[in-house]
Amino acid sequence: MKSDAVKTGMQQAPHRSLFNALGMTEEELKKPLVGIVSSYNEIVPGHMNLDKIVEAVKLGVAMAGGTPVVFPAIAVCDGIAMGHIGMKYSLVTRDLIADSTECMAIAHQFDALVMVPNCDKNVPGLLMAAARINVPTVFVSGGPMLAGHVKGHKTSLSSMFEAVGAYAAGKMTEEDVKEYENKTCPTCGSCSGMYTANSMNCLTEVLGMGLQGNGTIPAVYSERIKLAKHAGMQVMEMYRKNIRPRDIMTKEAFMNALTMDMALGCSTNSMLHLPAIAHEAGVELNVDIANEISARTPNLCHLAPAGPTYIEDLNEAGGIYAVMNEISKKGLLHLDCMTVTGKTVGENIKGCVNKNPEVIRPIDNPYSQTGGIAILRGNLAPDSAVVKRSAVAPEMLKHEGPARVFDCEEDAIAAIKGGSIKAGDVVVIRYEGPKGGPGMREMLNPTSAIAGMGLGSTVALITDGRFSGASRGASIGHVSPEAAMGGPIALVEEGDTISIDIDNHQLNLLVSDEELAARKAKWQPREPKVTTGYLARYASLVTSADKGAVLQVRK
Repeated sequence: MKSDAVKTGMQQAPHRSLFNALGMTEEELKKPLVGIVSSYNEIVPGHMNLDKIVEAVKLGVAMAGGTPVVFPAIAVCDGIAMGHIGMKYSLVTRDLIADSTECMAIAHQFDALVMVPNCDKNVPGLLMAAARINVPTVFVSGGPMLAGHVKGHKTSLSSMFEAVGAYAAGKMTEEDVKEYENKTCPTCGSCSGMYTANSMNCLTEVLGMGLQGNGTIPAVYSERIKLAKHAGMQVMEMYRKNIRPRDIMTKEAFMNALTMDMALGCSTNSMLHLPAIAHEAGVELNVDIANEISARTPNLCHLAPAGPTYIEDLNEAGGIYAVMNEISKKGLLHLDCMTVTGKTVGENIKGCVNKNPEVIRPIDNPYSQTGGIAILRGNLAPDSAVVKRSAVAPEMLKHEGPARVFDCEEDAIAAIKGGSIKAGDVVVIRYEGPKGGPGMREMLNPTSAIAGMGLGSTVALITDGRFSGASRGASIGHVSPEAAMGGPIALVEEGDTISIDIDNHQLNLLVSDEELAARKAKWQPREPKVTTGYLARYASLVTSADKGAVLQVRK
């Protein structure tokens, strides 16, 4: 056992004295030590139930012959952090979570781990840690929130943000907004659409790191508690068979994840997180391959905000395995990949049928023949940009319009809500990238304001920041190189014409090369927005969005 380094032999007598101080018995010390990484806290709605999940995991581990030991991981609620300085502290926690989990796991020599995350950066951060530590590991999330119900319609957090935009446009009363406020988020859990948290929890199933239902069983269902017990049991089976994360998270597994990303219409944030997780697993994942995969992968799901269905509906329709089984009919998945079940992907999804063709479109009747995410390039984004194509109105797949340029999110929101953005405009928000932000804020407030004011099918938004999975419309993010690095987005001037052609993967500024060169010669780097604390250290180490915004190791 790896944990023998801290509990076996005469040299470890001092260590055992400290285990005695914990109240551990000799019987417990003879068993494998299983670290349970608990993301429980009382500020994130998706995490307030994780204490119950953790207790169930502990029981499962103990039932299967291990000694469970809980330690914490932090998590930020992106919704609460949205639209102010707090959002600078969202993406950056991904690396804090990975680093702190590595520290705890290796310092205490755990034999195996069970990761209990739920929201946004917490899931990819722990997947990065799992790949880095590489001891037998299972994931079990806290589960998705149930959809809200307002005036006979299901709602989710994106509905709430758009209600604020509708109020600003005079389309809703204060009483209407209050009703949304009280009914949109009715339970604990990760917000109910195919936003970043649910995208990453679903992709954890696809990668093979979570049991069936991990991404879709609602947080309030007792079935979620049963899943947690099984996760605790299963990690002990993995320990006995020595199945490790790097045995599971292979190049083929990441190809499966990208394929299912397209089929499900996941958050654009997956294009940041999958390369970062792959990097930790020793797999090179170039975002450009996304277009190649998208070209052959039909989009089968239009979950909120792209459509009227929610994660609870996907669960009832058969969940992720049912979508995988549907996609496998075209031979698009690597079915021989190992998973935490000890079985292959093919064995896992066999017999998992689509129970609702309105939620999961059959393979011969997709929403589109191509996937939900597109990578764009052009003279405005030489190193790439990302758009959730499945959430773009058809009339905005190709668009030209005048640039309306803002150097921060707050200025853009003021202009949108002030009524100065008109149909046809292309809103550019820059100096919000990984270095420039720093922290690459999500732009849910401006996209929701645009949608709420009835401009979602006529106005595009382009940024070197990123978007919440709750954003919809022609929202193009991750523009690389970012403005802070002197990327072309820094050279855009008010009124310049921007051309968007999503089907042909193009994003261009209709300005001559000579003019761009002249502007570049005059450009001067901005002074850093933050010069102290973690954000300053992060900005000094972070790479660009097209590299997954991973932290570079200085040599």
